[in-house]
This record gives sequence, C-alpha cells and structure tokens, in this order.
Amino acid sequence: MFKRHKGSLQKRDFQRRYTSSGEYCNKAHLDEFLQKRRNTKVARRLLTRFLKKQGGAPKRMITDKFRFYGAAKRGVMPDVEHRSHKGMNNLTENSHLPLRKRERAMQRFKSPGQLQRFVAVFSCLRDLFVRPRDKRSSIDTHLHRMNAFA
Repeated sequence: MFKRHKGSLQKRDFQRRYTSSGEYCNKAHLDEFLQKRRNTKVARRLLTRFLKKQGGAPKRMITDKFRFYGAAKRGVMPDVEHRSHKGMNNLTENSHLPLRKRERAMQRFKSPGQLQRFVAVFSCLRDLFVRPRDKRSSIDTHLHRMNAFA
C-alpha cells in the first residue's frame, strides 16, 4: 500500500488472515492489518493480535516465504504447523487486489490510521453488496456492464 505524505510515497505492507479452511469474508473474515515494516517484532505483534481475536491457536499457519514469520511463530505459538510455500499463499495474495486497485486510484489517505479504518471496514462491507465471481453467470455480468455504461 502506498501513502502520500508531504510529497513522498511510503510503502505499507498489507496483511490478511484467513481461517484454516481458507474461507474469507462472507464466511469467516478475521482481520486485516497495515504495517510499516516487515520484521520479527512486527510479525510477533501481528500473531499475538490474531490469537487474541481468535481465542486460540490454529492447527496450521500458511505464510509467505519470509523468514520472520517462522521466527515469530516459534515465539508465540510453537506447536502450530507452519507451511511456507510459493503457491500455498495465493489465496491471501490475490484476495486484496480489488482493494489495492481502489486504493491506488484514491491515493488520498492522509494518515495510516485513516487507511487502517478504511481497510478494516471496506472488505467485509464490499462482500455484502458484491456477489462473488463464481456465483454470477456471464450473462449477469454482461448485463450489469451494459447498464453501467448506458
């Protein structure tokens, strides 16, 4: 994520968390978190925050191939199986692309707090109004597009 601050852009990383079965938002959206750095300290804080919200440790944890997730997991929840593979995290990485497109178009977040509030609410509210792609037929999508451009 990018934030405009006094003429400069600062990169902010975006994290999402899913249930162990890979369900998201409509069924079990759990949390989103913006962070400025990617290191063990921040990852430990992220995992602790998620554990408090969830109320217990999951069976397994799937992450990127960043080493700091493993280091943080060993400190916070050592009994949890940790899987980090290039393709296993695709659900997480591809899920927030629509949000990134909208955020890129807006570029008007003045503070990290404002961006965090938007991100926390937007994903779940969007799922209330927009049906998932696999639930729409191609005809419905075509008609919706025609009405939008009419």
